[in-house]
Parts: sequence; C-alpha cells; structure tokens
Amino acid sequence: MKTEFLLVIPAVISMIYGILVLRTGSGTGFFLVWFALGAGFLFLSYALHAHLLQRLPLPARAALCTALFVCLALFAAIEGMILRHFSDVPEKNLDYLIVLGAQVRETGPSVVLRYRLDAAYDYLSENPDTLCIVSGGQGYNEPFPESEGMKRYLVWRGIAGDRILMESASMNTRENMLFSMALFDPAADRVGIVTNDFHVFRALMLAEKAGITHVCAIPADSSPIFLPNNLLREFLGVLKDLAVPFVIRQNG
Repeated sequence: MKTEFLLVIPAVISMIYGILVLRTGSGTGFFLVWFALGAGFLFLSYALHAHLLQRLPLPARAALCTALFVCLALFAAIEGMILRHFSDVPEKNLDYLIVLGAQVRETGPSVVLRYRLDAAYDYLSENPDTLCIVSGGQGYNEPFPESEGMKRYLVWRGIAGDRILMESASMNTRENMLFSMALFDPAADRVGIVTNDFHVFRALMLAEKAGITHVCAIPADSSPIFLPNNLLREFLGVLKDLAVPFVIRQNG
C-alpha cells in the first residue's frame, strides 16, 4: 500500500481519540487538537497523492523539511524531560505540600484530581508534621472552588482539617504557585508539589520561576488511556510557558 494511503490510518485514529477525549467532559476544547491532527494527516495524504510537494521549488522543500525536523526534535526533547520526572522521589518531612487543583464536580473530584489527592493523602499520612495547601479556584463549569472540594476529600479520608490550608483564587498552574506562596516562606520552607506524573516537569519549572527556592515533586498516577492527550497538552503548555512572560492577574 502506498504511503499516502497509510497516512489515512493515523488520521482516523486521531479523530476517534479526539472523540474519546471529548467524552471525558473535561470542559476544555483541547480535543479539537486531535481533529486538527487528523485533518493534517489527511492533507498530507492528499499532498503526496497529488504530488504537491514535488511541485514546490527546491528551497521551499528544504525549508519545509528543516522546519519539520526542528519541530520533531523539539517535541522529542521536551517529552523526554517530561517523562524523566515520572518517577521523582519526594523528600521526607517537607514543610508544605501544594496540591494543584483540577476539575471538581457535584459528585466530587474528577479522576485526575483524585489521583493527586490520593498521592497527597499517602504523603501526609507518612509525614504527620507536613502541612498541606490545596490550590484551585472555581471554573465556569464547576459547582464550587476546587480547593473546597479538595479539602473535603482529604478530610473525608482522615487528614485533620487544621493541617489543610486553602488557596481559592488561582485559575492556572502559574497562579497556583504564586497565590500559594502567600501561605508559606518561599525562601526558607521546603515545599512539595503534588500533581500528576505528566504535569510534574512543567509544575516544577513554574514553581522555580515563581521563586520557590526549595521545591520537589510528589508525582501522582494518571490514566494510561489519556496519557497521549496529556503528554501532547503538556508539550504545548511548556512551549507557552517558555514564550510568555511570567505575569498574572492580581489576586483578589
């Protein structure tokens, strides 16, 4: 079978996977990236079949191939750094944990957030002097602030409420870090960031940018079936964080 027809296979897989991501009801439009990727494979299949690339001038083809190589190399490098942090081992007896928020529903934390909270519970149970900051505001599709739902869950599991501090204004990972810093000394306290394994690299990068001097990660599990989606999303997130200055809206 010719290469151009083989490209229809990843196109169909990408679009089916996009539907699967859509059905999670995460409230974001990131599933559209998979439809765009599928459309890209279909266009490439057509371009090869119609010999469109051969019609381009040689310098244009060389520039296109170079750009493709650079993009693939950048993708591989960033994904390698993301994967390297999946098995980070946290320090014991940290002063604080920051548990990064994710979607909450009337029925409780989403699957992604429950993974984070369970990891925080395990650490807090083994390190009774560590305090916990649950960080997350209320999104347009959430019934209450994420921090509120996170504290309820940890108390329900048996963590004393006076060990849990709430930060309820942040709307993204940058703000998680900066708004949580008002609750501890970023220059002196030893802090652990609790988030899913695929998100650790970017979370640590933003924590260090925010000025948290002594920081490590407590990686939580994630759903294997949605790992491709999360890895692609993190890649784009890292590019955005590298390109955009570290500025946020005012808290309150």
